[in-house]
Amino acid sequence: MTNDKSKPTLTIDNYLDNHYIHRSNWLRAAVLGANDGIISISSLAIGIAAASTSREPIILATVAGLVAGALSMAAGEYVSVSSQTDTEKADIEREKVELSEMPEEELHILAQIYEKRGLKKETAMQVALELTEKDALAAHIRDELGINEISQANPIQAALASGASFTIGGVLPLLVVLFAPVKGMEYWLYGSTILFLILLGAMSAKTGGSSISKAILRITIWGTIAMGLSAGVGYLFGVKV
Repeated sequence: MTNDKSKPTLTIDNYLDNHYIHRSNWLRAAVLGANDGIISISSLAIGIAAASTSREPIILATVAGLVAGALSMAAGEYVSVSSQTDTEKADIEREKVELSEMPEEELHILAQIYEKRGLKKETAMQVALELTEKDALAAHIRDELGINEISQANPIQAALASGASFTIGGVLPLLVVLFAPVKGMEYWLYGSTILFLILLGAMSAKTGGSSISKAILRITIWGTIAMGLSAGVGYLFGVKV
């Protein structure tokens, strides 16, 4: 009988570290950025390619879209997440005032929360009392407002993840624009983009622990719709010269 002494002791800290939910914030921003970079830049390039027979305008539109898209993605994510963070901070400040002005009412609210989760009335009150004695504000932030370390948003992290992933995603169709034949380039872009989206869907699903087939299906369907509509606009309004 062997005793594996190298295996670490299981604790609440290292147990939770292995859960996929810890990756949700940055993974969401990264997948959104990469997906947007691949689809938007490919769709833009396909639209221009369908309307032109020369490479230069396609490259110009693709590079301009890549730069503008990456900056817009980062700024938009930062503003969005910052707004969420400001709302969370406002609620926390409000909770501080309520705990100061009506501590008994807040204690009973906390006990009712635990009771609704399945604890007996006496047990719920006992839990509320003990958590209030330890850190009343932390208990209310977590259990009344639903804010915790996992769900709390980080604007800088989200902005960097979105901007960087958009750039990485957008560079892929740019490479196709630079090296694929001008004639029929829209078809080269569509085929390569579907491949890029399949790889992205598989990677994001693997990282997040979700279904790979579902991730690939939804990402390719929406990508195909976007590129198809963009090609239609290019054929409809473009002038081949």
